[in-house]
Amino acid sequence: MSEAPQPTTAAEKQSSARVLPALILAMLSFSVVQTAVVPILPSLAKELSVSGSSITWLMTANLLSAAVLTPLLGRFGDLRGRKPMLLISLTGLVAGSALAVSTHSFTWLVIARVLQGAGGGVLPLAISIVRDELPKQKVTGGVAAISASMGVGSGLGLVATGLLLEHWSYKSIFWMGLVFGLIAVALVALRVPSDPVTDKDGGADPLGALTLAGWLSALLVAVSQGNHWGWTSTKTLGLFAVAAVVALVWGVIEVKVKHPLVDMKMMSRPAVAFTNLAGLLIGFGMYGSFMVISNFAQTPEKFAHYGFTATVLHAGIMLLPSAVGSMVAAPLGALLIARRGPRLPLVLGGVLGAVAMAYLAVRHSHEADIYTASAIFGLGIGLAFSAMPAYINGAVPVEQSGIANGMNAVLRTVGGAIGTAVMAAILTGDTMKLPIPIALPTLDAYQHAFWTAAVVCAIAGAVPFLIRTVKPATTVAAGNATADPASSPQLAKTDA
Repeated sequence: MSEAPQPTTAAEKQSSARVLPALILAMLSFSVVQTAVVPILPSLAKELSVSGSSITWLMTANLLSAAVLTPLLGRFGDLRGRKPMLLISLTGLVAGSALAVSTHSFTWLVIARVLQGAGGGVLPLAISIVRDELPKQKVTGGVAAISASMGVGSGLGLVATGLLLEHWSYKSIFWMGLVFGLIAVALVALRVPSDPVTDKDGGADPLGALTLAGWLSALLVAVSQGNHWGWTSTKTLGLFAVAAVVALVWGVIEVKVKHPLVDMKMMSRPAVAFTNLAGLLIGFGMYGSFMVISNFAQTPEKFAHYGFTATVLHAGIMLLPSAVGSMVAAPLGALLIARRGPRLPLVLGGVLGAVAMAYLAVRHSHEADIYTASAIFGLGIGLAFSAMPAYINGAVPVEQSGIANGMNAVLRTVGGAIGTAVMAAILTGDTMKLPIPIALPTLDAYQHAFWTAAVVCAIAGAVPFLIRTVKPATTVAAGNATADPASSPQLAKTDA
């Protein structure tokens, strides 16, 4: 027998109106900061007098920091309270932005990007706060809005970068991050209440944290620098080997310790494990595709006979429909989850991503093709992002929500790093000989990149069928003591 939905009280409406905008802005702040530097890396290399291979550390350092700190902040949020950890996460983003504004040193700029990576903790912490603070019937929509904000912010960051560079120096990009971050800190401090849910019986796992950081660091550095060092070089293969060994040690530690950082039984549940696989694939598709589309649009047409000779701003505007698509996806994803469960939006997310990339592989001669594919892709990414936390929240107890969603965010980041590396390898592996001092990929290389992204997204759309049982929130049995009343939709605990 299902429990009839209760009307939303005035206090619950006020709570939603106060808390949710602050959390969405916090998520937008991090996603904008993370992607804003992508289109200006070549110009930053000239500005800072460093090589093209060295400048990529501005992305590698940020991805690495986010991957390591996201699960740690998520777990500390479970143990000590989500609001304090969210403020620490945002403070790292603000401190990194302030340092980036104040320095002209490449070394200090890399350190600034490391500090900004602390903002990665926003996603799992914000999702956990939504489960704690919003009324049950608002949780699905709130989680979908926060998760889809990652795609929205990424698209807006690319546009904002081009717009700012039209009038000011690259420093304006970091000023933007500083202002966004300060506003987010203020709103979270004033509007988000101290959460009541903490894992009081849990404990620290320093060895687990250290080994997690170790294998993630080795893996991401190898993936991010593989194109420069060579995929068969001693450094690259050595780091892959280190990552594999340390990951194995980490898994053994997490199984043995009394209070693990990551509960491996929780991670092995099909609803969690396969959702994390989907997150890895969607991250690959999103970050890889943004890079390829931006590069394709900026290719000088008179030399390559393809592309649109777009400025950074113009290329960002071409990707703006992806942000609009992700915005539309948030309420649409919440509606689909409430009615059909999270499988349908996650499947649709992968399918729409595959359709968009396949479309670009076939049609890419007009700017309208880029706009169309960007909108479809953004809608797909937003649907996928809105569905993944719903799967995870239905499969884990509320006291593990932070670490569970944190690990999903980590795998999206790892997937993004792999995606950009693979796409870069495809593009640099087939270039044209031109009377200019830059190597441009052939049109075939771009088509191969688009098809690769399409296949990866299609696989992501098939993954949800490996999760067996999904029950919408309205069908949860009233006597099911193991069900988490704050999550919607629910997964059957025995199958999830």
